[in-house]
Amino acid sequence: MTVPSTVLPANGRSAADAHAILGRQRARESSARTYARSFPIVPARAQGMTIEGTDGRRYLDCLSGAGTLALGHNHPVVLEAIRRTVDSGAPLHALDLATPEKDDFTDALFATLPNAFADRARIHFCGPAGTDAVEAALKLMQTATGRRGLLAFTGAYHGMTAGALAATGNVAVKAPVPGIAAEVTRLPYPYPYRCPFGVGGERGAALSAAYTERLIDDPSGGVIPPAAMILEAVQGEGGAVPAPDAWLREMRRITTEREIPLIVDEVQTGVGRTGAFWAVEHSGIVPDAMVMSKAIGGSLPLAVVVYHEDYDGWLPGAHTGTFRGNTMAMAAGTATLRHVARQGLAERAATVGALMTARLEGLSAELPTIGDVRGRGLMIGVELVDPESAPDSCGARPVAPQVAAQVRAACLERGLIVELGGRFDSTVRLLPPLVITDEQAEAVLDRLADALAEVAAGQLSGRSV
Repeated sequence: MTVPSTVLPANGRSAADAHAILGRQRARESSARTYARSFPIVPARAQGMTIEGTDGRRYLDCLSGAGTLALGHNHPVVLEAIRRTVDSGAPLHALDLATPEKDDFTDALFATLPNAFADRARIHFCGPAGTDAVEAALKLMQTATGRRGLLAFTGAYHGMTAGALAATGNVAVKAPVPGIAAEVTRLPYPYPYRCPFGVGGERGAALSAAYTERLIDDPSGGVIPPAAMILEAVQGEGGAVPAPDAWLREMRRITTEREIPLIVDEVQTGVGRTGAFWAVEHSGIVPDAMVMSKAIGGSLPLAVVVYHEDYDGWLPGAHTGTFRGNTMAMAAGTATLRHVARQGLAERAATVGALMTARLEGLSAELPTIGDVRGRGLMIGVELVDPESAPDSCGARPVAPQVAAQVRAACLERGLIVELGGRFDSTVRLLPPLVITDEQAEAVLDRLADALAEVAAGQLSGRSV
């Protein structure tokens, strides 16, 4: 059954206006646009978890700006912080000058970090995207160590600029850029459902750690001592794949013993998303640097790298950027960080995420097109497969990207925005805001289950949904 969206024209516009706007976008914007292809809607208003299009249709947003909107759209504490900043006459652009807003943001951010990290940390304000913070972290460690190589992982996503793209695992976006990954050694990330070693579970993670350690130490292994290792504690674009805590502790041990700086990319996992304020807290590791963006700006562009003071060997101007002094983002970010902490929203994410994951796991018994349900907190992935094909050595069946695309479209028809990720774009990803209510969580799962059932029925009958 299709769940109808409410139709209430927004801002005096009509469905015809939306169609015209979408047509102009197709004609004028680059062919690299992504979300606009998956979601042919024109948002006009948004509040909390709800987006309303110009045609009046309403959607529950489980994309949340790719994880940026920790508090959902237009949260009152964020809007109040923005209004207060604008009304105060504060400079909205201040390069890297000290401002009260920057000082307050730094206080708020450091208060959320593990004490063992925050006590001797420095912060660098970067250009406003996470990819620039990754670039800064890589340059920082190259400067500090005098080395150039990098250890990165299969399935990783770190951004689209040169250094970040080199560390990213996605082959399709790297292939058109010759030589982009020449100095990157790619290591196997533990992925139980599609284990790179074909064994899965704890054994697969143990093999990943053993392989990493032996490769680095092998004098004929081809790995020159690297400037850093970079990893995600939960791979986001890689398909909501959490790293086992024991494996993360092994990566910290391996890098510490060999004096290799460890960079953890918390761009998507930070600010409560995984059920802890920062994903590293689950394993208890203390990295040498953390890369942060998305939710730290309270919906506005902001990116930083926080690192151990021992690595602060940069000369003035070693990494700059015109828009690293975004005053409104700092104010919105401060309000968001403090609200998440005060309201216990990380703990809320853990609770609601566990309930959603449990229901999805139950649904997998009814719908064999669900191959795997995984994630941490409100960072959930549902990997869709071809149930008619034979499983591999780990019990995983072949990916089903066409089915996943049909499910995404069926969800949109039902007023639910979900995006795909993972290998072959076969994983439906759920990234709702941390303020999701119990009723909204049930509505998300009802609509997703309905979409999955309809697509599965269409597959069985041999028709395309």
